[in-house]
Amino acid sequence: MKIYIAGKITGEDEAAVYNKFAVAKTRLENSGDLVMSPHVLSENRGFDHEDYMHICYAMIDICDAIFVLKDWQKSKGARMEVQYACDHQKEIFYEDNKTKEEGFPIQYGHPTKGAHHE
Repeated sequence: MKIYIAGKITGEDEAAVYNKFAVAKTRLENSGDLVMSPHVLSENRGFDHEDYMHICYAMIDICDAIFVLKDWQKSKGARMEVQYACDHQKEIFYEDNKTKEEGFPIQYGHPTKGAHHE
């Protein structure tokens, strides 16, 4: 399965961001998944948030699912990615199921698939 990782990047310590995305990527790859990580975009500085989101949406488009890190609720971009994934009928897996929100993402006429990815 091709999986996109969604989590908080903006405003976070660069080493901590690298570590949490690397740990998630390794976990998913060890399960046999192909992984797409938006963390690679942090090497390209100076672009607007909307520019990055345009690229992230394209990354999600080619994936089957997204893996949502436990800090996703603190990130405007990750919240947008979760909603986008739902809107495009992608499976949504949560690093921590306790971070799921009742009523979010908003479902427009189709069920959201997915549970915690093991």
